[in-house]
Amino acid sequence: MRAMSPPVGLPLLAESDLVRQVARRLTDAIVQGRLPPGAKVAEAAVARELGISRAPVREAARLLESQGLLKASPRRGFFVRELSAQDVDELYALRLCIERHAAVEASRRLTPETRAALRRQLDLMRDLARRDDPATIVEADYQFHRLICEASGNARLLRLFDGLASELRIVIGLIGRLYDDPDEIARTHEPVLEAIEAGHPERIVAHVDHHLGVARREVVGLVRSLTPTP
Repeated sequence: MRAMSPPVGLPLLAESDLVRQVARRLTDAIVQGRLPPGAKVAEAAVARELGISRAPVREAARLLESQGLLKASPRRGFFVRELSAQDVDELYALRLCIERHAAVEASRRLTPETRAALRRQLDLMRDLARRDDPATIVEADYQFHRLICEASGNARLLRLFDGLASELRIVIGLIGRLYDDPDEIARTHEPVLEAIEAGHPERIVAHVDHHLGVARREVVGLVRSLTPTP
């Protein structure tokens, strides 16, 4: 008899909108490293752990495949996508192009409401750091950057950023491994927001370049260190 796959800590689900709920649970497990790169997503095991049938698990896997989190292998199933150092470097190169422009435009269009929303997001990141909840810290970090893109007023730019969502969450999850103090993640965003509030384009670009540049160097290095030598 074939051995069962071990559980990975997925909580039971309610009946409504199962596919999206399953996709969210699997995304959290991937970001937190409970489903590491290259791991197989065993449909039967996941369904059993969540207390549901296999059909919504399969649909959720297909959804995450379309978002770049999973990779399908014929007759073998779905596997967590492995990002190479080059993948991460290319992602950051694109992020720099998008977020430099977004931050400058967000500053030009900054309203009291937008500023308050960005400040609340930063406060949330600090609060979550104290709770030591990696999945929610990753999501809050992602949403901070998305708020900047949204505040730019450029719908096409926002769609570009949203297209990177799944890969960004994986990368932000990797950033969490680089800091012993989770609050440091929130602190690194403070200079970016201060520059946006101050409204000097050159300073904004410099802080975005520094913020993303440091992360780019460290995460690429981390991925290289985790990649087995052929």
